[in-house]
Amino acid sequence: MSRPTLDAIETRVAGALAEKALATPDHYPLTMNSLVAACNQRSSRDPVTAYSEREVKEAVERLMRRGLVGTTAGSGHRVVKFRHTLDHALGLSKRELATLAVLMLRGEQTAGEIRTRCARLADFASVDDAEEALWMLGDRDEPLAVRLPRAPGQSTDRYVHALSGEVEAAPPQAAEEGGGEAVAPVAGGPTLADRVAALEAELARLRAEMEAFRAQFE
Repeated sequence: MSRPTLDAIETRVAGALAEKALATPDHYPLTMNSLVAACNQRSSRDPVTAYSEREVKEAVERLMRRGLVGTTAGSGHRVVKFRHTLDHALGLSKRELATLAVLMLRGEQTAGEIRTRCARLADFASVDDAEEALWMLGDRDEPLAVRLPRAPGQSTDRYVHALSGEVEAAPPQAAEEGGGEAVAPVAGGPTLADRVAALEAELARLRAEMEAFRAQFE
């Protein structure tokens, strides 16, 4: 399907369902009461909201009409429960779904933040895994995630989801001075700055370990 455009509450509902499906599969799908609580929980949400049951129910109905949410009822279920269909509708892997859910629930993120905040949702062994998921979300005719232009003072690229309309993406990176063609990375794709930051962090860790090792013999 083509990329949907969601309002704020639809984004929160779909993101909450995706998060709970990955984080607490034993308690998924969600009842309406559980879904309202998941939307309005105070942790892992930015912004924190106070949507009413009526608002959540109306958002669910709109998402169902667009094929992004379904229900589970009947044998074994005394009440109607709700589930997302984002992975099937948008063709997402588990890592891509986890990354998109975090972006939907917590706003703009760095690749490092995504790796940390997806820990309970999918297996991200390194920042490279988060960068790869961002790349896959951005490498589409209609990107689901984009890289933002850097604000003054920012040293690391930040990313947002693109399910709430067009987002101003970062311009293509210019070629290095001294020749060579400019390379235009896919919106939301990994950048040299991300990789440099990860290598610097790894180097600092190795230096600290070496100093601790030397201290044992002093």
